[in-house]
Amino acid sequence: MAGAGYRTFQSGEVLTSTNVQTYLMDQAVQVYSGTAARSSAVPSPSTGMVAYSTATGLQVFDGSAWVNVGSQVLAVEYLVIAGGGGGGGGGNFSSHRTGGGGGAGGMRSTVTATGGSGSLETALQIAKATNYVVQVGGGGNGGANQVIGVDGSNSVFASITSAGGGGGGKSVVSGGATGNGAVGGSGGGGATNSSGASGNPSIQGFGGGNGGASNNGGGGGGASAVGATGSVSDTGATGGAGRATSITGSSVTYAGGGGGGGGSGGGGSGGSSVGGNGGNNDTNGSAGTANRGGGGGGAGADTGGAVRTAGGNGGSGVVILSFPTTSGTITIGAGLTGSTTTSGANTIATITAGTGNVSWA
Repeated sequence: MAGAGYRTFQSGEVLTSTNVQTYLMDQAVQVYSGTAARSSAVPSPSTGMVAYSTATGLQVFDGSAWVNVGSQVLAVEYLVIAGGGGGGGGGNFSSHRTGGGGGAGGMRSTVTATGGSGSLETALQIAKATNYVVQVGGGGNGGANQVIGVDGSNSVFASITSAGGGGGGKSVVSGGATGNGAVGGSGGGGATNSSGASGNPSIQGFGGGNGGASNNGGGGGGASAVGATGSVSDTGATGGAGRATSITGSSVTYAGGGGGGGGSGGGGSGGSSVGGNGGNNDTNGSAGTANRGGGGGGAGADTGGAVRTAGGNGGSGVVILSFPTTSGTITIGAGLTGSTTTSGANTIATITAGTGNVSWA
């Protein structure tokens, strides 16, 4: 009968029909009232042994522990945000003094929305007891005076890579070298009288805006919108808007572009208050928001005084992973900075810096 438990037959013992029915036919899967009864009956289980109890459901002994059947693979939702690009540097070139805003870090997501023109992505099927690489991209440095902003660094989870945001264009003399923004997850905005760059790949973010003709740098691209074009003299353009996701259980906006640098009319605002604001006369651009992939603000107009204006640094990226709490536990390995919380039935792992491995058990 089912529920008889486990029996060790002795050498030479007669195997009766009752034995066969009770311990073989009825118990191809052993049945117990709970884990204590199972442990008492089978103190040293063999690998591959299968048992059922009302407390645990169907489990198999994997050589070290009893685990739920079918639980060796779990679905993991993700948000991967790359580092934002740095804002472009200013220069003392008459009406060509401002830098473009840095592009936001690329955004890839399986919850609520993803970046650029992409479609919402699908959770990864993750095998337990297997290492998966995680890398959190840093924000790019803002460009020094007359220097283009540095691109942000990529962020990675397993096979998923988000591209760092493009740097904002640098101030250049009229008729000289271009002050175009750099291509990235979202593109950098152009400096005065220069072009913004595209978001590449386009499924992660949008392009940066063009700079205007007179101290009005273009805004860096964001996850949900192109950076604005510098259209008002001496006023920086607004960075492209970021995009919200609720992977943590609350709606949070990521990946806004940096505002373009301006002059007496003020710098452009960072996209969605995630990108850094552009500077105005003789002020530097501000930094993008850390762990949200904001682009750095472009440098304000350098009026020729003691200050040599620079762009703001891009904000660092983040990797956030969500999975059913009952499906396993995560280990955040050496080299990574992270923490876990719960939201409803899910465990949320937020990794804010470093490069290393994660695994599940």
